Amino acid sequence: MPLINERYADCAAHYGFKVMPCGIRKANEKGIVERSIGYLRANFLNGLDSVNLTLSALNHGVRQWMENVANVRIHGTTRKTPVEMFNDEKNAMQPLPLFPYDCGVIVNSRADKQYRVVFESNKYSVPPEFAGKRVELGIYPETLAICHENKLIAEHTRSYDRNRDYGLPEHDKILIERRRKAKQGILMKQFTELGPIAETYYRGLQTRRLNPATHIRKIMALLSVYGSEDLIRALEDGSEAGAFGSDYIANILEVRRRVSPQPGPLHLSRKSDYLELEIQPPDMNAYDID
Repeated sequence: MPLINERYADCAAHYGFKVMPCGIRKANEKGIVERSIGYLRANFLNGLDSVNLTLSALNHGVRQWMENVANVRIHGTTRKTPVEMFNDEKNAMQPLPLFPYDCGVIVNSRADKQYRVVFESNKYSVPPEFAGKRVELGIYPETLAICHENKLIAEHTRSYDRNRDYGLPEHDKILIERRRKAKQGILMKQFTELGPIAETYYRGLQTRRLNPATHIRKIMALLSVYGSEDLIRALEDGSEAGAFGSDYIANILEVRRRVSPQPGPLHLSRKSDYLELEIQPPDMNAYDID
């Protein structure tokens, strides 16, 4: 037979609790409880018309019976009335703790390179900075609490499926932002390797543009098309003209690459046309040496 609740089985086993099937204990393990039920049946329910009796009337009647009969009698074992014993126990009671008792099972684990902790074949995310580090996994029936050096770093809803990946959006967002900054740093390094003009042009972008990093990314995309020599020359011309922006550089490169049509040879349809040509004699004075 299944346990009363499979989610609590591991917690109960950890602390040595015995959970019986369907939440029912054997009759020989609760004789005192059974005798109390027999006393209730023989003294309160005996002789009552259970067919016409409503639940409200039954609750009211049993309350009156407890206060006037059951709780004021001398108990056969304790030789005291239940009211006296309840008052003695009530005075000895301590206040409940402010925080509920922590019944979680603690398991040591390690986050992998993908900043995930594996538990019961499922993967749960932690902040990326804890990738590869040892963590403590608090296992609860409904949640999983992941701690590092007694500090809570992540909390997930526990899943009873298999082979699932559960990543919190804030954890993935941190990694995406770090990758974006790393890629941007690589582009800036490649841009500065173009020479001193790159640093000059970048300062101009910072002054004239709100998003210089975007313009650097677009300019570096032109490098594979036009080559470093043409790109450096375009940066120099753009800086000299005060044209700071990726669209200016793209326009300069496009204009310079545009091929102008070369003039073809002159074809004369008639030989007599040669007679109408007038050729000026060359001026040789430029070659005179004093």
